[in-house]
Amino acid sequence: MNKLKTIKKKHSGRDASGKVVVRHQGGQHKRYLRQIDFKRNKFTIIGRVEAIEYDPNRTCDIALIHYADGEKRYILAPLGLKENDTIASGHGVEPTLGNALPMSEIPAGTVVHNIELTPGKGGQIARGAGTGAIISAKEGDYIFLKLPSSEVRRVKANGMATVGQLGNVDHKNEVIGKAGRARNMGRRPTVRGVAQNPRSHPHGGGEAKSGIGMSSPKTYAGRKAVGRTRRPKKYSDKLIVTRRKGGKHNPTR
Repeated sequence: MNKLKTIKKKHSGRDASGKVVVRHQGGQHKRYLRQIDFKRNKFTIIGRVEAIEYDPNRTCDIALIHYADGEKRYILAPLGLKENDTIASGHGVEPTLGNALPMSEIPAGTVVHNIELTPGKGGQIARGAGTGAIISAKEGDYIFLKLPSSEVRRVKANGMATVGQLGNVDHKNEVIGKAGRARNMGRRPTVRGVAQNPRSHPHGGGEAKSGIGMSSPKTYAGRKAVGRTRRPKKYSDKLIVTRRKGGKHNPTR
């Protein structure tokens, strides 16, 4: 059996050569990395919830599952799941709290999480604290999902999803409280560009307080920071029915 916990290696935003490629990272507290079962491929075997645990590497809680064949796995803990509850996964499973099954077998209007975009790859969306997507409709080989952002997207009907909304709903209301806790979480200080010198940031320089002073705000590397800065088209755009900002999606815009 694979270890459920391993020491999480620190990278502090550096690549293989030791160069900082992601700023504002480093110095976090030592952690264990929990191996989470996102695939839920323990089919037809009943599991019992041994404990609901805290995981420092994610916003939601996790549940330790003891399966009938002796194996133990961690899964994301949905809201309302308690110790000694039983769960299962696979075809023909009841669509009840904590059970994982193909979305084609889940009734419309059900809230689900840990949703597969590619069948067999494991859950990729709706994995954060308090999140859950609603199965709004079914059409052929696709399911229409209303995501937490209010975006409506088509996904494969034979992909797996877990029933229920994820727990730790109040995570978004949590106040860090002090700078030291942010450092324990691995977050280093972030300095405004206008407070830096011109060699360190395009917004830097000037006597006393000054504005950005250019036609378009820039990142520290000189790229545009406002406007259409991202790739305009993506391979999955054709699966988006309604954008999160409202209106039908037009991939040619």
